[in-house]
Amino acid sequence: MDTVKQFDKQTFDALLSKAAQSERRRANLNVHASYEDVVQRLFIAMMPDSYVRPHRHTQTHKWEFFMAVEGKLTLILFDDNGTVTKRVMLDATGDCRGLEIPPNVWHATVCEAPVVFMEVKQGPYEVTDDKGFAPWAPPEGSEDVPLFLQHLKAVKEGQSAAVINDATE
Repeated sequence: MDTVKQFDKQTFDALLSKAAQSERRRANLNVHASYEDVVQRLFIAMMPDSYVRPHRHTQTHKWEFFMAVEGKLTLILFDDNGTVTKRVMLDATGDCRGLEIPPNVWHATVCEAPVVFMEVKQGPYEVTDDKGFAPWAPPEGSEDVPLFLQHLKAVKEGQSAAVINDATE
């Protein structure tokens, strides 16, 4: 018999604590049983200094859905050259709480304060084929990340986020 899963404030507080202690400054709690599941469901806690390299999901069936659970999260959408096409703030207590991103759309997430959000996406999860990273953004761990993350938080629609042109994966 399947077990009913409950997600309460204690769950999210523990996830935020785990993210704060993580080197990547984020942590996830998978709701799905396996990476083979056809729908992947997870909660993600993220700190303001966590860097999610702009990426897209190139498989034609790989959409993503995000919903703010606690706090605020900004999703930034880009064109192929790194120009910001849209900024959407998800706010757990505001007007816009969720967003679905279709396949092949460049995007990144940034936050100003600790946040918990839910991500739902098409499975199965294939680690080697999940993301195509933006060549105009520094790879995770690069010394350029702090400056680039600061730029991402400030860049406006119509402006370029591509401050680094020779980034490698």
